[in-house]
Amino acid sequence: MNIHEYQAKEIFRSYGVPVPRGGVAFNASEAKSVAENLGGNLWVVKAQIHAGGRGKAGGVKLAKSLDEVEKIAQEMIGMTLVTHQTGPEGKKVEKVYIEEGADIKKEYYLGMVLDRASEMPVMMASTEGGMEIEEVAAKTPEKIIKVAIDPTIGFQGFHGRALAFGLGLSKEEIRPFIKFAQALYNVYMDKDANLIEINPLIKTGSGDFLALDAKMGFDDNALFRHPDISEMRDLSEEDPVEIEASKYGLSYVSLEGNVGCMVNGAGLAMATMDIIKHEGGEPANFLDVGGGANPDTVAKGFELILQNRNVKSIFVNIFGGIVRCDRIANGILQATKKVEVNVPVVVRLDGTNATEAAEILRNANIKNIITATDLADGAKKAVAAARGEL
Repeated sequence: MNIHEYQAKEIFRSYGVPVPRGGVAFNASEAKSVAENLGGNLWVVKAQIHAGGRGKAGGVKLAKSLDEVEKIAQEMIGMTLVTHQTGPEGKKVEKVYIEEGADIKKEYYLGMVLDRASEMPVMMASTEGGMEIEEVAAKTPEKIIKVAIDPTIGFQGFHGRALAFGLGLSKEEIRPFIKFAQALYNVYMDKDANLIEINPLIKTGSGDFLALDAKMGFDDNALFRHPDISEMRDLSEEDPVEIEASKYGLSYVSLEGNVGCMVNGAGLAMATMDIIKHEGGEPANFLDVGGGANPDTVAKGFELILQNRNVKSIFVNIFGGIVRCDRIANGILQATKKVEVNVPVVVRLDGTNATEAAEILRNANIKNIITATDLADGAKKAVAAARGEL
């Protein structure tokens, strides 16, 4: 689960991570009032969406008067912001964050993420603050300093010094930087975050470090421990189909291809998408119906997949271990009665009662159901069907 910048900064503030003063606004009048309460003569108006690259897309603007704050907020709220992370459809701006201006002397990048290779959280820093970290990693990876932190000992001074020395900080700057990094580590661990990004982390003219931006993502499986975080969820920022799928215990992620996928088991689902791409196709979704798939979940799976108008074929790839293949076959037939399945459906069922399942599908004599002998055969047929070749 992701949250907005203003919400992340509320969490930062509660842990002593320094951030500029600011407030959220849902209309232009509120934006002006927030700026007036902050005081000063320079403010930043920031669109609040779950995506990076807002500045380049016009979602972060400076204002030098209260009237200008109001005008920018009026233009920004309701606009569709398109960034490299939103995709071409963009995201609608429902609210803005008004923040006091900052005296920026130097910009850095600071973040934390779980490194699955080392099985430890890693804190990353770079002198290339303000730039997209993916671009820095691709072009100048040597400018990213990484420090793995063993949770059994936690964040220590030597971790902070390794980062500080890598950034080329002066002797006077090392202690406040380490204090900042320690507080950030505490946030990451206490809140079960899986991602924190501060881009940019700034050093002010007075030598203080401030989180000028804040991005946070959390481990969904740990949200039961954090009802306060769960309350921050903004459903308007999420895919409606993914939200609906979660209500039925289905794991669904929308993709950009035209071959719909219905699979049981996350590993098999990933392999299915890989082989579709290997055959020259593009998966339209990730859908794991789980080990306990039944006719109702299969029917719901078809319904979810077919909400994507780009889908030209569906590949059902089920391995019958816990779930029996004949139950899945009956579920497919039931689904065709509940939902109008108007694209070819390639079915590969293997495992428990696979022979009985094949017989059920064969006797059903439904025109747009195509059986496959194995995984490779199924992928080839699904890609061909999506191209209109079957």
